[in-house]
Amino acid sequence: MNFQYTPTIATGFFDSGALNLLIEGGIFMWPILALMILGIAVIIERYRSLRLLETDAGALREKVIALLSEDKVEESLELCDAARGPVPAILSNGLRKYLVLRRLNYDPAQMEQQVIKSMENYGVNIVAALERHLPLLATIASVAPMLGFLGTVQGMIVAFGDIEANIGQQNIVQAAASGIRVALLTTAFGLVVGIPAYMAFNYFTGIINEFVLQVESSAAELIEVVTLRLTLEKEES
Repeated sequence: MNFQYTPTIATGFFDSGALNLLIEGGIFMWPILALMILGIAVIIERYRSLRLLETDAGALREKVIALLSEDKVEESLELCDAARGPVPAILSNGLRKYLVLRRLNYDPAQMEQQVIKSMENYGVNIVAALERHLPLLATIASVAPMLGFLGTVQGMIVAFGDIEANIGQQNIVQAAASGIRVALLTTAFGLVVGIPAYMAFNYFTGIINEFVLQVESSAAELIEVVTLRLTLEKEES
C-alpha cells in the first residue's frame, strides 16, 4: 500500500505568516514575543485602572471648599468618601485627620502641620499606586529593540559565515540577501514591540502627572481653608 503525504492543518499553521517569521527570525524572536505579551497586559491593566480614576475633580473640590467654609466637615468627608479617584482620596484623608484632631481638642497651632503631613504621606502612596507597572513598561520599550538589534547582529554573523563558506559555489549577492533578510526580522519585530510600549508609557505618564497636579492643587486649597478655620476658631476662643 502506497502512502502519499498530504499537508496537515498543523503544518500549514507553522508555515504561515507571522509564526513562520518568528521561526525564521531565530531564538531572539521568542523573548521579544514574551515582552510583547507582557507589554500588552500592562497596557490593558493600566488603561482600565486609570480610566476608573476619572472624576470631575474641579466640581468636587468646589463643593468640599464650600462645605468647609460653612464648617460642615462631616458632610465634606462624606462627599469625598462617596467619590473615587486620587483627588477625593487625599481630600478625604486630610479631612478625616482634621476632624479627629479637632474632636480631640488638639492644639490649633500644630493641627495644620499634622494635616499637611498626613496628606503628604498619603499623596506618596497615591502616586506610587498610579505609577504601578510603568517601570516595567519602560523596560519593555528599551529592551525589546535592543534584543532585536542583538538578534540582527547574531544573524549577520551567521549570514557572513555562510557566505564565506560558500564562496565560489553560489551567487554571493543572493546568499547575502537571504541571510540579511532573516537577520533583520528581529530588529523589525523588536521595534514593533518597543515603539508602542514607549508611546503607551508616555501617555500614561502624562495622565498621572495631570492627576498629581490635581491632587497638589486640591491639597493646597484644603490647607488654606483649614488654616482659615483654625484662625477663626482661635480668635473666637
